[in-house]
Amino acid sequence: MDFTRFMNKFNEIERQLSPTSALRLSFDNISPETEEPPDGNKRLWGVPVPPFVSEKVVSWIEEEFNEAPVFYNGNSVLKKVENVRMIDRYNTKNPTVGTLYLTATHLIFVEPDSNKETWILHMHVASIEKLPLSTTGSPLLIRCKTFLSVTFVIPKDSECHDVYTSLLKLFQPVSINKLYCFNYQPNKDDFPKNAGWDYFKLEAEFKHMLVPNEAWTLCTMNEKYELCDTYPRQIYVPKEATTLMLISSSRFRSKGRLPALTYLHNNKASICRCSQPLSGFSARCLEDEQMLEAIRKTNSNTDYMYVVDTRPRINAMANRAAGKGYENEAFYENIKFHFLGIENIHVQRASLQKVLEACEQKSPTMSAFINALESSGWLKHIRSILDTSSFIANAVDKGVSVVVHCSDGWDRTAQVCSLAQLMLNPYYRTIKGFQALIEKDWLAFGHKFSERCGHIQTDAREVSPIFTQFLDCTWQLMSQRSEAFEFNERFLLILHDHVHSCQFGTFVGNCEKDRLDLKLAERTFSLWGYMANHLNEYINPLYKPNVDEAIKANLAPQCIKFWRGMYSRFESGIHPREPLGDLLLDSKEHCNSLEDHVQHLTKRIASFKNYISKSAKKLQDATSAPGKVSKELSSNEINDNKYNYDKKLSELSAADDDHPLKASNMSFASLSLSAEQSSPPQALPEEINSVAVDWKPMRNVTTCSCSTPFDQFSKKTHCWRCGDIFCERCIDKNVALPGHDSGKPVPVCRGCFRQMQKQSP
Repeated sequence: MDFTRFMNKFNEIERQLSPTSALRLSFDNISPETEEPPDGNKRLWGVPVPPFVSEKVVSWIEEEFNEAPVFYNGNSVLKKVENVRMIDRYNTKNPTVGTLYLTATHLIFVEPDSNKETWILHMHVASIEKLPLSTTGSPLLIRCKTFLSVTFVIPKDSECHDVYTSLLKLFQPVSINKLYCFNYQPNKDDFPKNAGWDYFKLEAEFKHMLVPNEAWTLCTMNEKYELCDTYPRQIYVPKEATTLMLISSSRFRSKGRLPALTYLHNNKASICRCSQPLSGFSARCLEDEQMLEAIRKTNSNTDYMYVVDTRPRINAMANRAAGKGYENEAFYENIKFHFLGIENIHVQRASLQKVLEACEQKSPTMSAFINALESSGWLKHIRSILDTSSFIANAVDKGVSVVVHCSDGWDRTAQVCSLAQLMLNPYYRTIKGFQALIEKDWLAFGHKFSERCGHIQTDAREVSPIFTQFLDCTWQLMSQRSEAFEFNERFLLILHDHVHSCQFGTFVGNCEKDRLDLKLAERTFSLWGYMANHLNEYINPLYKPNVDEAIKANLAPQCIKFWRGMYSRFESGIHPREPLGDLLLDSKEHCNSLEDHVQHLTKRIASFKNYISKSAKKLQDATSAPGKVSKELSSNEINDNKYNYDKKLSELSAADDDHPLKASNMSFASLSLSAEQSSPPQALPEEINSVAVDWKPMRNVTTCSCSTPFDQFSKKTHCWRCGDIFCERCIDKNVALPGHDSGKPVPVCRGCFRQMQKQSP
């Protein structure tokens, strides 16, 4: 019930009871010292009610506002609706009936029979549509940025309207400070707030490329973002570039985005990025021309360089009428200019919408789906981006430097520069390197994540799937050269979902300056800190670290594929029960666990053998000296085990560090059959039993022990201690097992974790 309705009703009752009373004075003037009302019983929310407030008013307020709060899974429920039907377009005749919970952050649908839960984060919602009333209820169609499309049929139209209006307010905040990341709190044991924010430093990434050096230097003119407020504070430019050249070039480029280094290859060829020049039809800037010449001179391999405009020629020509445009080869010496035809953000947005329409066909046939996918043009756009990236990578690999721009240099430029580096440098094909690539070319150089992903209420024309296309192109390369990438498809999906979720502050804001102004590192958690705790889930089992060569994309039409795992991942019946990558990764983890265990046992056996050989040597020395033996040993001593144990205990205290029983906190005294010792230590059996030799097969497991059913997009995870299979919520702990030689933390279930906590001293 809203406040306006409350006050209207309240005033109406007040007028009926006492036209002269001033009810607004009632609670403001009440203090803890207020005398008890005469009857001693009239209280509201524990506060005494003044005598002039009638019982009717008090009972009405209690009835309307004193409802018991509802919680689901620790989340305070704003609205609970029962008997809701969730329609799956593959099973429209038998819809699922369950309960719908609306919380401050999620929309949760629970199926009571199967105990299956469908969680929809408000920040993932792309659009909400209230469909016409039907005989079964009021349908609510929700489309998500994760490409989930679901329809809830709510029995009462009034309840549907309440959910609809609430979601409209919740899924897209007006202010950036209202985003989910500013309120998100993980479990205390997960990771600290500062984890991940210091994993990547721009200076360290350029040092990885041996920059600064004799040709490139750090420019300090942007320390306060005065040169370009959408660039990072640290930008690297040619040593020959003067202050006048930098300032003039910045003023001659759209949004002040002057040419700056983003990648230096080991053959001195570089990739620089910028925005379009403000050239119009005839304008020129001598300093900007000198700036590009200075970039060319940093590479002594060739006497020319490429300038790549990623736009179609007609788009660039149209921009000239607005006073912008492209470089005139008559003014810029020693450059070769190329248009490479990637469409703008509006075309890409419309194309993705057509892809979703193709995926949401009610009765898709082969020809209908293929025709719809073809008419969307999506795969043509993906190929165009890969084609441009390949041109840049091939040029750099041959020793030719490249300057890249589009219109403003933060969309298509970010795509092709990062993909070219992915093709050229194996470091960026590792998990850490790929994260560094995103930090450098997307976050630091000012891709407008909050606008392109629609984090807050903004101009809908600014929303576009630019980062989604980058991930799609990366997946295309992975499909062609899977052994060259350390990460798997799940890694890309997690990145995509959390770019839109705003659960972490990593991708909030449009540039580096925005993130510093918002103090995200202090107020929010980092996605990289979260992912560091789940690295084992992102490993590609086919990865070969020794592949250090540049890779090339196969641009043949039949090699550009539709990414079913991204755009159709929530559709039942079209995915394998267990993805091949998950099965391979699970087998690899099992082998790693067994190898680690074998290594530990091998060392323990060697340690025992070492001790036995030393004991045998001492015994041999003793028997070789009869006179000595007669003095030190007697038949009673040899037969008296208790005496021998006590004697060996003193020897054990001075034993070498590799003594097996000393390392396990065992002693001869503890092995004595003395009645004083009721439970001898079991260190060695504990080490053996701490590692599961046999892992439960994944194939026949349909539900977790918590009754959560497994489907095509929920990951099954083995506990390394007991070998059973659990969902991600039940296996959220990582500890080192006593039976592993490496001592690395590995996933264990909550039951095993509690047992290990009890056993630990």
